[in-house]
Amino acid sequence: MYVPPMYRSHDRAEVFDLMAGSPLATLITVRGGTPEASHVPVILDPAGPGGEPLYLYGHMNRVNPQWESVGSGCPAMLIFAGPHGYVSPTVYGYLPAAPTWNFTAVHASGMLSAIDQTAETMAVITATVKALEGRFGAGWDMHESMDYFDQLLPGVGAFRMEVQRLESMHKLSQEQEPGVRERVADSFSREDGAAQRQLAELMRRCLHRPRS
Repeated sequence: MYVPPMYRSHDRAEVFDLMAGSPLATLITVRGGTPEASHVPVILDPAGPGGEPLYLYGHMNRVNPQWESVGSGCPAMLIFAGPHGYVSPTVYGYLPAAPTWNFTAVHASGMLSAIDQTAETMAVITATVKALEGRFGAGWDMHESMDYFDQLLPGVGAFRMEVQRLESMHKLSQEQEPGVRERVADSFSREDGAAQRQLAELMRRCLHRPRS
């Protein structure tokens, strides 16, 4: 991913937060020269993402043809698409101007390996439920459904990625003067969509960072 210096985040915690907040990642692999892609829930290492190497965990349906590549181990990319939104020149307050699209994204590249042990696969599933329910849910307790999880388990393929390269892009109007950035953030904060309001919050965090 091409990332101009002004859009690069040097805050690792900020990058991890974007990944955790956008856990439905796009998994890309190549088989026989043809790209394959699936949308899969992915979580950071439950033991804590601060170590090296960084590990990511995910799972998918074993009947998905892409599992043939994933299950045998292969290089891959996981793309996490964060909040994004269209910027109309009407909010800039000057002319000439051009529209743009503000967005946040993380690309994680590395090697996939299948998790073959039943207990470890279940651990990935339960860790995923815990992470997603804790961040997006309403306090649902999975323990009364563990027998049902056991029924589903044979069809689940869990995997681990050892991340070899982590790239992030936070395109948040950093090329503009602080006053213009504030107007863009204010415009997003008034929109109805949650993603736009999240984008406004991210913009305000970096309003006064110097332009690179």
